[in-house]
Amino acid sequence: MSVLVTGSFDLLHSGHIEFLRQASQYGKLFVGIGSDASIAELKNRPTIFTQEERLFMIRAIKYVEDAWINKGMGNIDFAEDIRSHNTFIDTLVVNEDQDFMEKRWFCGDEGIRYVVLKRVPHLGLPERSSTTQRRYYD
Repeated sequence: MSVLVTGSFDLLHSGHIEFLRQASQYGKLFVGIGSDASIAELKNRPTIFTQEERLFMIRAIKYVEDAWINKGMGNIDFAEDIRSHNTFIDTLVVNEDQDFMEKRWFCGDEGIRYVVLKRVPHLGLPERSSTTQRRYYD
């Protein structure tokens, strides 16, 4: 089974790693990273780390089979990549705050299983989010 996770992965932290670890339990894990342009449009601010830096960091994580920069824009910036990528994706995993109807519809139309994970920190570690971490950069 091949699993896709998407996101910006700016300000990479232990919460991201735990999410990727959990997602990898569903199959070989692939990660689609939002481009700098897509994130700027969605979040109305630039990224801290460039898409190339974020791609490098994600690819270095042991749970990740491979990663790429998504070609599209918006909440389903990964749609074109799923349709054109050499890897067959049969499961999309998101966390609760990335659970959007357009993703559910897309997966339904494409016959892709849709899994929503709760945000749970790794045992013994504090809860982390990019939103709370960002205050150190603003």
